[in-house]
Parts: sequence; structure tokens; C-alpha cells
Amino acid sequence: MINVSDRRLAPKNTAKLGLGLLTAIIILVVVSQSVAIVDAGNRGVVLYLGAVEDRVLPEGFSFITPFVERVVQMEVRTLKFEADVSSSSQDLQIVSTTVALNYHLDPTVVNRIYQTLGEDYAARIIAPTIQETVKGSTAKFVAEELITKREEAKAAIGDLISSTLIERGIITEQVFITDFQFSEDFARSVELKVVAEQEALREKNILARIEVQAQSAEAEAIGIANANIAKAKGESEAILLIQSTLRESPDYLKWQAINKWNGKLPYAVGGGTMPFIDITGLALQPE
Repeated sequence: MINVSDRRLAPKNTAKLGLGLLTAIIILVVVSQSVAIVDAGNRGVVLYLGAVEDRVLPEGFSFITPFVERVVQMEVRTLKFEADVSSSSQDLQIVSTTVALNYHLDPTVVNRIYQTLGEDYAARIIAPTIQETVKGSTAKFVAEELITKREEAKAAIGDLISSTLIERGIITEQVFITDFQFSEDFARSVELKVVAEQEALREKNILARIEVQAQSAEAEAIGIANANIAKAKGESEAILLIQSTLRESPDYLKWQAINKWNGKLPYAVGGGTMPFIDITGLALQPE
């Protein structure tokens, strides 16, 4: 037999059980809404009833106000953005290139980035910055300079992109710019000009070699002439020295007479078997 008191207690127990279950559910919901977990490589932007708060949650477990606050995660790892750009040079030649950008968000200001640019910040600021920077930079160079001063132009573009994005809380790590591409007609004209310059340089080198050879031959001829002059001068000085020495010698007159002898025997005097030949007269004969 069922006790009447037990029948009265049954509804009360059921009500208590339901109330306890409801309380547990509420507590679980409140706890779940009070906790925010930010994934690795992200930062949490806290919104209070839709308004961005002036705080950023780090990775991991954090408490927030339930039901009125929520967290939006913003990735702060290295990201890549790539864009194709078509622009004009200073001399109105069409220039095409591709810019690849490695960047990351400044973890300390992701709330400001979310507030001013939203989660689609790449399309809002990075893409137009690249387009405007490349167009503005290439317009400062003539097309030929974009070839001969390629690295200078790339550095100018990279520096300007970096300085523009850092003001919005986006930190540039690396900027990669492919070689500038031009129209086929311009590329052909540049190629022909390069060939002509190379040919002119070759001719200049040939002319320089000829000039060096001519100078070498001239120097050799001058050297030979100087050697001959020196030799003749030496011989002349030797002859003068010999003559000076002979003049000072008592046999000088005899030497001079021998040099002036015409091959005819002079007259002889005396009756002995060995006639005396007077050669002093030879020295006195006029030349």
C-alpha cells in the first residue's frame, strides 16, 4: 500500500530536482560565458556590448564579463599577401610587377586594428598601399632606370610600404618584388640598345689597343734612335779624345804625316846605301 505522505513528497522532490538541474545549467552557462580561450598565435579583442575595449587578451585562458563581453581572435603570426600591379614609368611606359609581402600584426594594437579596419584589414589597407606605392615609385623613374637601377627602385618601394603600414599597426617583415616587365616593343628596343652599346665598347677597346700598340712602337723607335745617338756621340767623343791625346804627343806630326801620305815616295838625299827619307815635308804640305 502506498503511503499518502509519500505521494505528497513526490512532487516536491521532483520540483527540487528540476530546480537543482536548472541551477546547474545556469551556472555552467555563466561559467562558460565568463571564460575566453585565445588560440596560440592569436590575440583577443574584447568587445563590450559591441564596443572595442582598451585591452588585448593574450594566448590561453582569460576571464571576461558574461553575456556582455565577447572576444574576437586576431592572428599575429607571419602572414603573406601578394598583389599584381600595373603602373607607368616617368616616360609613360607600361610597367608590370608582382609584390609579395610578409607581415604580422602588432600584438599590442590588434584592438585598434579591429576597430579601424576590421578583420578584412588586408583588403582595406595592405592592397591599396601596395598599389599606390608601386605606382608612385615607378613614376619617378624612366623605364630604362627601372632596369639599370632595379635594386634602388625596389628598395624605395619596400621602404615606403613598410613606413605606411607600420602607422596602422601592421609590421612588414619582407617585401619581395619580381622583375619589372615592359611591353614587347620596349623590351626589344632596350635589347637593341644594349647590343649597340656592347658593339661600341668593343670598337673602343680595339681602338685603345691600337693606340697602345702605336705608342709602344713609337717608344721603341725613340729608344732605338736614342741608342744610335748615344752610340754616335760616344764614337765622336772617342775620336776627339784620340785626337787630343795625339796632339799632346811628340809623335803627332808623324801620325798626321802618315794619315796624309798619298802613297808616293818622297825624294831622298845622301849617297849611302840607306837613303834618308825626309817626311817632315809631308806634314808641312797643305791639305
